[in-house]
Amino acid sequence: MIKFKKHISVYLTLLLSINTYAVEDPFEDYNRKIWAFNEFLDNNFAKPTAEVYTSVTPDFIEIGISNFFRNLNELDNTANQLLQGRPLLAVNDFSRFIINSTLGLGGFIDVGSRFGLERHDEDFGQTLGSWGVDSGPFLMIPIYGPSTPRGLAGRSVSSVLGGTFAIEETDVRIGVTALDALETRARYLEVETLIIGDRYSFIRDSYMQYQAFESSNGQDQPDDFVDDMDDFLLD
Repeated sequence: MIKFKKHISVYLTLLLSINTYAVEDPFEDYNRKIWAFNEFLDNNFAKPTAEVYTSVTPDFIEIGISNFFRNLNELDNTANQLLQGRPLLAVNDFSRFIINSTLGLGGFIDVGSRFGLERHDEDFGQTLGSWGVDSGPFLMIPIYGPSTPRGLAGRSVSSVLGGTFAIEETDVRIGVTALDALETRARYLEVETLIIGDRYSFIRDSYMQYQAFESSNGQDQPDDFVDDMDDFLLD
C-alpha cells in the first residue's frame, strides 16, 4: 500500500496475532481488484522511493521526521481524548504538542517522552468505535489502502483536526502530505517481511483486528507486544 493513513499502528497489527480472525468482507472480489491496483503502484513507485529514502537519509533525520508528524497528530489525539471522555489524557497529549513544538524544535525532537508524557494514537474513527459505532465491512480503497465505513468517516474528521489542515499554502500542504506518505511507507519496510501466506488476507485480518483493539482502548487484548513494536518502529 502507498499509505495506510497516519497510523503506523496499522502496521503493528501484522504482529498482534496470526490467529484466525472473523472478518466481514462481503466486497472481497472488488477489494482484491483494488488491492492488486495498489500493489502495482506500490511495487513500481512507492516502495522503490521509500527504499531510496531510507538508504540516503541519516537515521537521526528519519527519526526527526517521524517525530514531526507524530507531533502534528497530537492535536487530533487531544481532541479525540476529550471526545472519548479522557480529559487527563487530553492534557497529556496537548502538553506533548506544546513542549515538542517549542523545546523540541517544531516536533523534530520528542522532548515530551523524556518528560514522562506518554505517546498515544487517537483518531475520530477510534472515537466512533468507543461510542459503540460498528466498524462495518472491510474496504480496500484505491491508493489509501485498508479501511472501513467507520474508518472513512473518522478520517474525514481527523483530517480537519490534524495539524496539516492549518497549512494555508496549497503547495506546502501537498509537499508535507507527500513527505508524510513517504515516511510512513519507509517504516512499513521494516515489518512487511513478516507477512505470511496470502498478503491480502493477512493485511485485512490484521487491520480489522487492530481496529477492534484500538476502539476498545486495548481492553480486549494484551498490548505489551504492541507497545514494544511501537517503540521499535517509532523510536
